[in-house]
Amino acid sequence: MSSPNPGGEREKLVSKLPAQLRQALKVRAAQLSTDVQDAVADGIRAWQTATKPLPSVDTSGAESFGTWLPEGLYDSFKADCGTRGVSYIQGLAQAIALWIEEHPAEGAHPTRRFVVCNQKGGVGKTAVSAGLAQALAENGNRVLLVDYDPQGHLSHQLGLKAIPAGQESLVTHMLNREQAQQDLLDLAVTIEGERFGDRLRILPAAFDAFLLDSGLTVFRGPRHAALERALAPLEEHFDVIVIDSPPSLGLAMDAGIYYGRRRDSERQGSSGLVIPVEAEDTSAQAYGMLINQVASLIKDYDIEVEQLCLVVNKYDSRRGFIATSSLAKWKALGTPPVLAVIPDLKEQREAVRLQRPLLSYAADCEQAHSMRQIARGLA
Repeated sequence: MSSPNPGGEREKLVSKLPAQLRQALKVRAAQLSTDVQDAVADGIRAWQTATKPLPSVDTSGAESFGTWLPEGLYDSFKADCGTRGVSYIQGLAQAIALWIEEHPAEGAHPTRRFVVCNQKGGVGKTAVSAGLAQALAENGNRVLLVDYDPQGHLSHQLGLKAIPAGQESLVTHMLNREQAQQDLLDLAVTIEGERFGDRLRILPAAFDAFLLDSGLTVFRGPRHAALERALAPLEEHFDVIVIDSPPSLGLAMDAGIYYGRRRDSERQGSSGLVIPVEAEDTSAQAYGMLINQVASLIKDYDIEVEQLCLVVNKYDSRRGFIATSSLAKWKALGTPPVLAVIPDLKEQREAVRLQRPLLSYAADCEQAHSMRQIARGLA
């Protein structure tokens, strides 16, 4: 097939590409004012002439991708894939990853992803997720806050209702994106407040999320990449995405942890896990279970998942030896570091009751300053 493009005949390339890599290509080409088809062609030529072995690219969740190549490049590329013993999909992914690596955008950074998680309920994942997102937005970042917990506490605390069952939501875009009728970005709601300057948006919870684990069980694509598959198209619109995770060790949490992994050419500490804990014994036991799950995913998918920090939440030294000794143990871990100790004070509860962001309701309270301390520590 040919396309009447300037500069000669072109042939249609039809293949598959992971959603994250396709989005990265689109963004980088836009940053450099380059046509996507020219970027792909340049990447293939660089791949063909590369003298060193190129790293394998994770093509999990690869979806249909098409563009136009100069006449003859398509056939020579397929022949080279056969010579090198790699699949056509893997070869194309390597070529595009190589082009992105060799064409950095001045001042451009990939969207950072913070997954706030702990399989124990009640440790303050929602409060930390909301406070961290508010502090980041207050500091000038474009932030998407994702209510990934089917209980929907985050949405409720910010005055939003969960998306009813059967309506389009994050779950729809994870399991049945081909059937979705609207962009996921259109479902994100702006959180008002002068401090946030229209930079803070939330993707509300969905009642359907209660069935997400069972839906992922029968999902035809790579289950661990389902969340990334849904959120990748939104990344160009945000500097940071914060995930408020469910208290679970199931398949949905696998997808959440995988989304927070360190991507190729992403600097250390850019993305990863933010883990709220309490200064008591059961929280330490839950942390151990989470770390076992993370270790299994690292082994199964050959990925790197960084534990960025611990946040000791709802701390009150008046609770005596259990609280003070537990805090000392958390700090003694060293890695991950304790970035903040958030006191158990009334302002957070009052903000929840009034369904207002903490940093708008009580901007100068000790808890708000703790949220800013976490944001600074992750900078």
